Amino acid sequence: MDKLTPAVALLGRLLISAIFLWSGIAKLGDPAAYIAMSGLPFPSFAYLVAVVVECGGGLALLLGFRARAAAAALAAFTLVAAIGFHAQAGDLNQSIHFMKDLAIAGGLLQIVAFGPGGWAFAADGRRAATLRAASQA
Repeated sequence: MDKLTPAVALLGRLLISAIFLWSGIAKLGDPAAYIAMSGLPFPSFAYLVAVVVECGGGLALLLGFRARAAAAALAAFTLVAAIGFHAQAGDLNQSIHFMKDLAIAGGLLQIVAFGPGGWAFAADGRRAATLRAASQA
């Protein structure tokens, strides 16, 4: 399994970043719809933050560039989205979305804790490999 670990880590980053990239790019296609439906204060600012966090954080996570910081930002964003949009306990559909967001945040926190894996961009990958080697010594 050790030989597959870098590939599995990359696949995990690909899969978890896909939801953020997809959502951020979709927001670019119809900003007025997202601003109007948000119900948040300062909807234009919230829209801009959402696009930057989802697209920027998703891309950074996919590449493994500053993956821990990107994962932390995406986890916080996801928890805020869960509370802001899916906290209707009496609605089964919203409860499922709430739990999905909690699971995504949990996966992101695993990246915060353990790093992006060996096939990551620049220093993140080297740091993860160095930490692994040190823990095995």
